[in-house]
Amino acid sequence: MTLLRDEDLVAAFDHASRSYDALVAVNPGYHGHLRRSARRLGLPDGGAGLRVLDLGCGTGASTAALAAVLPDAEITAVDASAGMLERAAGKPWRSGVTFVRAPAERLAEAGVHGPFDAVFAAYLFRNVTDPDAVLSSVHDVLAPGGRLAVHEYTLSGRTVHRAVWTGVCRGLVLPVATVLGDGGLYRHLWRSVVEFDTADRFAARVGAAGLRDVRVLPLPGWQTGVTHTVVARRPRLAAENGSGSHAEGAR
Repeated sequence: MTLLRDEDLVAAFDHASRSYDALVAVNPGYHGHLRRSARRLGLPDGGAGLRVLDLGCGTGASTAALAAVLPDAEITAVDASAGMLERAAGKPWRSGVTFVRAPAERLAEAGVHGPFDAVFAAYLFRNVTDPDAVLSSVHDVLAPGGRLAVHEYTLSGRTVHRAVWTGVCRGLVLPVATVLGDGGLYRHLWRSVVEFDTADRFAARVGAAGLRDVRVLPLPGWQTGVTHTVVARRPRLAAENGSGSHAEGAR
């Protein structure tokens, strides 16, 4: 199977948007893990006076996590899928949360401009054609000192964690998705994780994009070794150097 990309992937997400929330609801800890990753941004004062970009918001689960953790932040949530974005925007939101349809690669064309004090990206980077280009864009829209948190299925590299991921997909996710008519998308999602960077490799990619203090933080439960938060920040000064990349640690 060839991975879905660009328009084909957007169309698959459009079709799956009607049942996406129901499917992720069977994932233990899904929403709690997103909130944990949002807290790992480390933003002060509930985000008061800060601008946060939710990059690849889907049906709004990541947006809800940010809104819960940062009740006073201004949140701009973007996604390339009209179907997913319609589901997200149709939910009740507090003031200060806005939704914009835009591919991660073309934010400026949709009127999404920095500087942002933080960027949050959940389940995004393994689905883009050029993750390095998107990381470069993230670097550019972040304010100096701005923070990035990537919540992603990035395997540890250990055989057991790859086996857990494949077992969950084949035993639960793919059968249900196939019944719902979205088997193609979820086969893509399974394979996209297997073929994407390991957590440490992705952290190195983040550092190569000019971001600093890169850390890989695990998540608990069955997703240990399967899903990680990768956090980093844009340097405050152009002269600041050193990758500052660190391996996994508890938090």
